[in-house]
Amino acid sequence: MPFVSIGGIALHHRLIAGTAAARPIIFINSLGTDLRIWDDVVARLAGEMPMLVYDKRGHGLSDIGSGVRSIDDHVDDLSALIDCFGFQKVVLFGLSVGGMVAQGFYARRPELVEALILSDTAHKIGTAESWNSRIATVERDGIEVIADGIMKVWFTPDFHANRAAELAGCRNMLTRQALPGYIGTCMAVRDADFTDSARRIAVPTLCIGGDQDGSTPPNLVRSLAHLIPGARFELIRGAGHIPCIEQPDALVALIRAFVASLPEGKHLHGR
Repeated sequence: MPFVSIGGIALHHRLIAGTAAARPIIFINSLGTDLRIWDDVVARLAGEMPMLVYDKRGHGLSDIGSGVRSIDDHVDDLSALIDCFGFQKVVLFGLSVGGMVAQGFYARRPELVEALILSDTAHKIGTAESWNSRIATVERDGIEVIADGIMKVWFTPDFHANRAAELAGCRNMLTRQALPGYIGTCMAVRDADFTDSARRIAVPTLCIGGDQDGSTPPNLVRSLAHLIPGARFELIRGAGHIPCIEQPDALVALIRAFVASLPEGKHLHGR
């Protein structure tokens, strides 16, 4: 199992080889998930571009270290990972809180970012009251008590009706996350606001929303696209909050088209 030590924190990751000249794409996962959510996407894109997936601090098999207090803690880890692998330019794909991490990284080190894909995320997610309520509930009763409600916003009714085994697996993934990592990241999202910095993003950006996302609804994702100069917005039909699991074919088609639209992508793929 591949691990790398970042500031004394062991981060679990997978590096997938691809066309050497292509920009690496780094996938940053959502709250309460681990790198396995990208399996179907990585399988479809294998060989086309280098890809890095990893478990955020306090999630999956990664350490939590001194804890998570802000999005900056996750940005610190991503920054160190990129330096560790020697990447000079990257495409960042951030899902939900991962999209906030991507925005935070761009604000800190814009020279390393070729482009951004921001999926089911926003410049600001939720309110202090909603996050404090969730944190209090989870601290008192654990993640299990909110799991069914989370599944309803993660996935569409069709997914619930027809993909019961996958739904159960995703629920297990959520409830088995380390409580300190989950709570700390809830606090990080609660306190994050990228409204001003989003206006200063100056690289090609694709914003993606699931049409039935109950966590970051399409209009919220669209509002992020409106803040970012020149950003595109795309809607995935039949998807909730995690389209990489529910609609990987549609998501991969968007990724391929977007990467091909970049100067490097046009040269590599001829699209």
